Amino acid sequence: MVDKEHPITPPQWQMDAWQACIETMGADVPAILLEAVRWGADQALEACCEWMAGETPPSYLNVLRNARRPKPPSLKEQALTALHAIATGANDIREQHQDFDTIRKALEQLDDE
Repeated sequence: MVDKEHPITPPQWQMDAWQACIETMGADVPAILLEAVRWGADQALEACCEWMAGETPPSYLNVLRNARRPKPPSLKEQALTALHAIATGANDIREQHQDFDTIRKALEQLDDE
């Protein structure tokens, strides 16, 4: 049972969507749970930022948001990390294949000019 009085409660449409996914055959319950956890964490972060907004410069709040919700590394960053791992011999054969695949994907995104 969901405590509707709790300050971090998903909107009803979100609860209905998650429930429908759970009831559907083949529902990816771990993905639904991960989405729910992320939603709650995002709500908590925004509540903290809102609470701090009166006394904190907006740039500090952006630093906080970026620190707590970092962007995943770009394909270029992943390829450079993979290249470093290959060059230093820091991984095994299986990981090398993954690294080569990452580098290939990054190269395919480059223009041929």
